[in-house]
Amino acid sequence: MAVIIAIEGIDGSGKGTQAGRLHARCQAEGIKSSLIGFPRYDQTLFGKSIGDFLNGRFGELDEVNPFLASLLYAGDRFESRSHILNTIETSDVVIFDRYIPSNVAHQGAKLSGAERNEFIEWIEQIEFAIYKMPRLDLAILLDLPADYAQKLVAEKQARSYTEKVTDLQEADQSYLANVREVYLQLAEENQHWQKIECLQNETLRSIEEIGDEIWSHVGKLI
Repeated sequence: MAVIIAIEGIDGSGKGTQAGRLHARCQAEGIKSSLIGFPRYDQTLFGKSIGDFLNGRFGELDEVNPFLASLLYAGDRFESRSHILNTIETSDVVIFDRYIPSNVAHQGAKLSGAERNEFIEWIEQIEFAIYKMPRLDLAILLDLPADYAQKLVAEKQARSYTEKVTDLQEADQSYLANVREVYLQLAEENQHWQKIECLQNETLRSIEEIGDEIWSHVGKLI
C-alpha cells in the first residue's frame, strides 16, 4: 500500500506548486508516485457542481449552509473513490493536492466554537466511516497569512472552472483567515500533521526551500 500524503493550506499558499514538485522529486528518486488534485472540476459530476458553487450559482458564500456545501466536496471524492483506491494499489506514494482536510477547513471556517467541532466530527464521519475514504499518513500544512495569500491568488493563471480572477472563497480575506484558523487547529490536534511556515521574517520563502522542508518530512515515511 502506498504512503498517502496531502498538501494543504489556504488559497494562494502554493499547494499545487509544491504537490507537483514533490511528485517530480519522488519520480526522480525512483519512487513510483501519483498525484491527484481536488476538486476534480472537469472529471466528476460533483466537481462540476463545486465549480458552480464557487462561481456563485447557489448563492453568496454566507448563503450556502456549510453542512450542505461540504457534501459537494465529499461527493467529489466518493465519485473518485475507485480511482483513488486503484492509484494507492499501484503506487509507492500518493500525493493529494488538497484532500479531506480542505473540506473540514473551508466549510468549518464558516462556523465557530462547539458548532465547528460538531461539523468536524460530522464531515469526518461522512468521509471516513460512510464513504470509507483512505486516511492520510502525512498532512503538510503550508501556513501563510490570509492577506499575503490574497496577493498571490491574484497572480494565479486562469482556471478551468471560473473566468473570474478570484472565486467566492478566494475573494474574501476574512474568510481565508478563518480557514487558516481551522487548519492550524487541525495541525495542532493531529500527530500526522506537519506545519511549514511559508514566510520568514515577513518575506516569502523560496519554492525550493519550502520543497526541501516538505521532503525532509516525506523522507521519514518512504
